[in-house]
Amino acid sequence: MEGAVRAGIDGIDADCGGQLSCATCHVYLGEDWVGRVPEPTEDEDALLEFAAERQENSRLSCQIFVRSDLDGMEIRIPTHQAS
Repeated sequence: MEGAVRAGIDGIDADCGGQLSCATCHVYLGEDWVGRVPEPTEDEDALLEFAAERQENSRLSCQIFVRSDLDGMEIRIPTHQAS
């Protein structure tokens, strides 16, 4: 989430600054990447319940911590968030 905000990626508003309280950093993980990140916590899952266009691969990008083994990760932004 922080990298997307710093890079000016449209659709990642991160209104709460990564505090897991707004879901404005909702993304879809590429199918090959879903199992490479930890499962969502109960708090993240609860916020995703209210996210528009939730899918099986929905995550909040503020909860995905960048690691070298995630280099090349593919994500998409929900249509309603894209400008």
